[in-house]
Amino acid sequence: MALVVQKFGGTSVADIEKIKNVAAKAIREKKAGNQVVVVLSAMAGETDRLIALAHQAAESPEPREYDSLISTGEHVTISLLSIVLNAMGHQAKSFLGFQVKIMTDKAHKKARIVSIDTEAVKKELKKGTIAIVAGFQGVDDENNITTLGRGGSDTSAVALAAALNADQCDIYTDVDGVYTTDPNVCNRARRIDKISYDEMLEMAMTGAKVLQPRSVEMAKKYNVPVYVKSTFSDEGGTLVTKEDKDMEREVVSGITYDREKAKITVVHVPDKPGIAATLFTPLSEKNVSVDMIIQNASLEGYTDLTFTVSKKDLKDAQKIVNSSAKNIGAKKVQVDDEVAKISIIGVGMASHSGVAAKMFKTLADEGVNIMMISTSEIKISCIIQRKYTELAVSVLHDAFGLEKKK
Repeated sequence: MALVVQKFGGTSVADIEKIKNVAAKAIREKKAGNQVVVVLSAMAGETDRLIALAHQAAESPEPREYDSLISTGEHVTISLLSIVLNAMGHQAKSFLGFQVKIMTDKAHKKARIVSIDTEAVKKELKKGTIAIVAGFQGVDDENNITTLGRGGSDTSAVALAAALNADQCDIYTDVDGVYTTDPNVCNRARRIDKISYDEMLEMAMTGAKVLQPRSVEMAKKYNVPVYVKSTFSDEGGTLVTKEDKDMEREVVSGITYDREKAKITVVHVPDKPGIAATLFTPLSEKNVSVDMIIQNASLEGYTDLTFTVSKKDLKDAQKIVNSSAKNIGAKKVQVDDEVAKISIIGVGMASHSGVAAKMFKTLADEGVNIMMISTSEIKISCIIQRKYTELAVSVLHDAFGLEKKK
């Protein structure tokens, strides 16, 4: 008997008929002799609706109450699935985050899982019950409801799979796997059969929407095999797993983009120890994540410092940086919110030369200017003007031959 964790996203539970389809998949695993835990998101669009209501109620909603509100969408879907399964003659029981318990830190809106008490779920599994757990939510040590950030249901599922020592974790969504790039941008995109944790993590962090980055980090840490599958088809699928020698043959595995970026430049910054800490510490304290950072060469004791943040954090970041810039005597702060990040990813890049040069030349040949560059062993990212996003993705996909079958 295997223990299988199934996670279904918002489009998979958008209405009762789709919830019945989810029930059928859970029943199929159960009939195969497996123990089944199902993790659900809220219905498609429901979390956005709740967020909009919160901001209608107040410009800056109190974080504790905000999390309490936006976590209610999952309450609806887990209850409905349990009702459907029981009506179909299959014993099922739903659990909210605090009932499991999924313990988190106190960082509302972006909480991180600290531990999971699996006893309640294991007790039901031993009875043959299908356990249904609300994704996206947990509880802190003062019994306040917390949420894990957008896409947090993926993290809930992988964390549960790790805590339960599950044999596999199936992430069901509205696509049939991970693609070489977004098929909506490049119609030559190809589904990837198998991808390493590191490649998937880089893709998730640079714009791919298939899996939340923290869920991939957790899968790698606890060696949880993750299958990305379609809710609406039994075809396809992508296995996210440990790196193997076959993966290294592919120099570039995928291309991602992120149009939700903003570039901030602090001009004429004194070039002396402690200045960077003065700028970035207040951002960290407000949970504003900084992505790419470039510092220009020092000129007469001054330098320019440029970095990127998510557009959703731009308002807060601007306010913080403007204050910090005054404190350190910088000349001004410039903001550009019409940029995008383009990234190429592949474990094979670590053992192949000329990849960066090929990327830069491909973009240059199309007249695409590169504003910032960031690299790691298996990733190269460039900041470009947002209007060139689709063009950049398409020409890079062709340049690295990603449409070809292995």
